[in-house]
Amino acid sequence: MVGALSSECLFSLSPVCMRASGLVLGVLLSSLGLATGCQTDYADLPPYSKERRLLQVVVEIPAGTNHEQHYDPATHEFVPTQQAGVERVVEFLPFPGNYGFVPGTRSTTQANSTSVQPVQALVLAESAPAGTILEVVPIGVVLLDVDGALEQTILAVPARPAQRILPDVTDWATLQRRYPAVRQALGLWFQHRNPSAATRIAGWKDEKYAEQQIKAQLQ
Repeated sequence: MVGALSSECLFSLSPVCMRASGLVLGVLLSSLGLATGCQTDYADLPPYSKERRLLQVVVEIPAGTNHEQHYDPATHEFVPTQQAGVERVVEFLPFPGNYGFVPGTRSTTQANSTSVQPVQALVLAESAPAGTILEVVPIGVVLLDVDGALEQTILAVPARPAQRILPDVTDWATLQRRYPAVRQALGLWFQHRNPSAATRIAGWKDEKYAEQQIKAQLQ
């Protein structure tokens, strides 16, 4: 419609041109209102996609960044994570995958959390922007002891083969067999991610355990 506004009308005050200009402006403002007024409530999404019934993960922190942020369900925005009044930055290697949460779940196993949080997940894939909803296949769980409190994170890969960086990996045994160094790298990263907290690897679990944990923590 913008293209339909003739060049003669761009600087004309004739009634016809003004009506046309007003119509175009109205469409633009309406579109802008739709874009800014309808924010996705990621916390209200189902844990499984409707079409394919696959587990969903909402990306909060893209792979490759050191800056931590989280989704605030009250404002429907992704906000920087604070620690002692300062934005939290990983003082180590950046996130090795897309970190986020499984919507429609409630977990009480996250350390240093004063409220119930959704199940956390790390998707091993190329970087995806915050707010991306990924269909994934859970392949395992890393169990962490953080300052004496148990914390667990689901490890997953994209359900779509074209999005995978670890070909043919859809379970823990295959990851262990084909890419044994991945577990070692992830273990080192999780242990050194937050130098202000004493963190150790409490264990690793397979995809069956991951699925059990997710189902047990559905809202």
